[in-house]
Amino acid sequence: MAQEDVFKKLVAHCKEYGFVFQSSEIYDGLGAVYDYGQYGVELKNNIKKYWWDSMVLLHENVVGIDSAIFMHPTVWKASGHVDAFNDPLIDNKDSKKRYRADVLIEELLAKYDAKIDKEVEKAAKRFGDSFDEKMFRETNPRVLEHAQKREEIHQRFVKALNENDLNELRQIIIDNEVVCPISGTKNWTEVRQFNLMFSTEMGSTADGAMKIYLRPETAQGIFVNFLNVQKTGRMKIPFGIAQIGKAFRNEIVARQFIFRMREFEQMEMQFFVAPGEELAWFEKWKEVRMKWHKSLGMGDHKYRYHDHDKLAHYANAATDIEFEMPFGFKEVEGIHSRTDFDLSQHQQYSGKKITYFDPERNESYVPYVIETSIGVDRMFLSIMAGSYCEEEVPGKDGSVESRVVLKLPPVLAPVKLAVLPLVKKDGLPELARKIVDDLKFHFNCQYDEKDSIGKRYRRQDAIGTPFCVTIDHDSLEDQKVTIRYRDTMEQERVSISALKDIIGEKVSMTALFKKLV
Repeated sequence: MAQEDVFKKLVAHCKEYGFVFQSSEIYDGLGAVYDYGQYGVELKNNIKKYWWDSMVLLHENVVGIDSAIFMHPTVWKASGHVDAFNDPLIDNKDSKKRYRADVLIEELLAKYDAKIDKEVEKAAKRFGDSFDEKMFRETNPRVLEHAQKREEIHQRFVKALNENDLNELRQIIIDNEVVCPISGTKNWTEVRQFNLMFSTEMGSTADGAMKIYLRPETAQGIFVNFLNVQKTGRMKIPFGIAQIGKAFRNEIVARQFIFRMREFEQMEMQFFVAPGEELAWFEKWKEVRMKWHKSLGMGDHKYRYHDHDKLAHYANAATDIEFEMPFGFKEVEGIHSRTDFDLSQHQQYSGKKITYFDPERNESYVPYVIETSIGVDRMFLSIMAGSYCEEEVPGKDGSVESRVVLKLPPVLAPVKLAVLPLVKKDGLPELARKIVDDLKFHFNCQYDEKDSIGKRYRRQDAIGTPFCVTIDHDSLEDQKVTIRYRDTMEQERVSISALKDIIGEKVSMTALFKKLV
């Protein structure tokens, strides 16, 4: 199945099974804004809990805050967002569709990567075990031709980005005959800068209203609270401040479902270090964050690092952790070395001294910052994409049936356990209810008695429930039930009294945390 088709099915699945809905759908929706349904919010909350606890429980020098969305407008002047928070915009004159010029070029580079990978894949099949991939990449004429062309485009792209040369960005698109996927034409406008800030007004009268902004990132709320946290918590460098919160960006290209939205949630941690130590800590946090992602068991090969072609004006190092989405490798988390830019700027604009006295160095300085920033919604999408699976399974009488299953990591699954009485009589529902009542203090449980047991299994597979427990007539006598495991569909007879331990071991975050330390 084509990856595009997989993505369409995933989006439809999110709607059908109560994970994600279009915002204001009864009014035909609102562009690039989505609501999370009953299962989606549980999965999202579990993701946030896993991130939060991995930060503040496992690191004694990391604490959390929750800053306000509204902040003094000078905050955004100091941070550079008011003057420089722009994306390069380009329109296709025929389709009237709007694109980010840098994204079009990045997709062009990805096509050359795909061509190279295709040549390697064909050669690997042809030569089998004797295939030397490294030698092939270095010597094959077609691979070298694609690599050379890619490098030429990449060098022009990086130079244009760093020099903010909008005309050159357009020329790269023209020279390489990039077409609009809607119209199929190369009829492009000039490239323009587009500011991503949402603004509003605060005040009791129109004349006295003050222009304020919906925050485009949560990081600044941490920076302006640096001294508050450091002094009240008696924190010593190095230390971090974590936060989960909403952010808002007026995205010019808000596509690919919840991957790029105008209202989204971030999980950010700003780690404050001594000057000169920032690059060592940058490498350290790169490793820590990659280990966190891989611990979820989605497949190590689905993750990779991607160094930024253009550094933000405040950064001296930047790397993305990318996940293989159905539409290619895309950024899920960014790790940045922000130098002392943010705290220095706020010190300058506020007129307040923002420094740290280091007793070991016997000096005061403005700390440097390492940032880890992960989009909750992108993380949600990566988990759904990595878990979505269509399988053929044995049916009744030797037939073959298909099932759609979300192989979610059990620790993140919205529902941990479904309790299913075989029939709706003979005391089976009562026993099933008692099991739910006993276990609901420990896990999110679901009781289901409607339809055949097979249909109920399929419903639970579709929402990613890792365990189903079936109560039959023998259960009344021997106090045992049949537990079914989602991924293997294996069934096992176990005591009712053992359920808590069996399930608890699999859905506890403790085992994952131990992989991280």
